[in-house]
Amino acid sequence: YKNLHRDALDTERWNMLHPDEPKEAYVTRLLKDEEGVFVAASDYVKALPESIARWIPGRFHTLGTDGFGLSESRAALRDYFEVDARYIVLATLYTLYRDGKVSKTQVKKAIKDLNIDPDKVNPVRHSK
Repeated sequence: YKNLHRDALDTERWNMLHPDEPKEAYVTRLLKDEEGVFVAASDYVKALPESIARWIPGRFHTLGTDGFGLSESRAALRDYFEVDARYIVLATLYTLYRDGKVSKTQVKKAIKDLNIDPDKVNPVRHSK
């Protein structure tokens, strides 16, 4: 993410200084022909993938952890901070729902099928 962010900032600077020769940030160029929504999951703080959000050509949802030490393993960390495969699927469906591509019923069914507790304490608020 750091390199993608740096490249995008360099591209913006280039474009400001060379308005007749605009360039496109690598991440934008890479994703510009893709359809759907974009979900980024990171074992680091959520702010890291969010640092490239403005260069993503579509709706972008980020998942990330905001700490370590509350879990004994990487898998437990991902479960605790809602970054594991189940939450990636849910984030994708929810983002598609926000775009009108799937129904609220499909999102609710996924929550049930993926055994996600919608009333679980927000891990960001609960972490130390």
